Amino acid sequence: MPNKTATSSHTTPRPPAKPWWLGLVVVLMGAICLYAANELANTARYSAIGPGLFVTATGIGLILLGLLLLIQIARGEKFEPQDTENAEGDTPMDKRAFFIALAAAFVPVFIIELLGLPITAMVSFTLVTLAFGSKQIVLNLLVGFILGSASWYLFSLLGLQLGDFIPLLGI
Repeated sequence: MPNKTATSSHTTPRPPAKPWWLGLVVVLMGAICLYAANELANTARYSAIGPGLFVTATGIGLILLGLLLLIQIARGEKFEPQDTENAEGDTPMDKRAFFIALAAAFVPVFIIELLGLPITAMVSFTLVTLAFGSKQIVLNLLVGFILGSASWYLFSLLGLQLGDFIPLLGI
């Protein structure tokens, strides 16, 4: 006689969670760019292209890419590493590296007016290299300063003022 007290544990596997948040974050970033572009001129007196045009184009591009990503998520496409990416899909995210890179993106917002472009670029570049695992901090600081200085100089040749070279020192 079969055991009637045993219940069958017949459960259906749940489908994997869809990362809707990723598409929404990209759309939100685009919306922030468009909002910020309202403060910038789309044209300039000396040329037909102004700084607001690039921010507007970036915002529109991010919104379109975010919507495409949401469509792919709705269709159920799986996001797996490609053979050429040299990544393992089951490896957990390195949260330390992610937050260091995130800090590199936000640092300029807080220090560029006080320290200027060269030092801000130096700090951000060094943070990104740390996120990628570099141990050569002095070299990274030097390369970041050189890249920031060259950018400041080239923008000044174009007639675009990015503020003082190092405002804290009055230079």
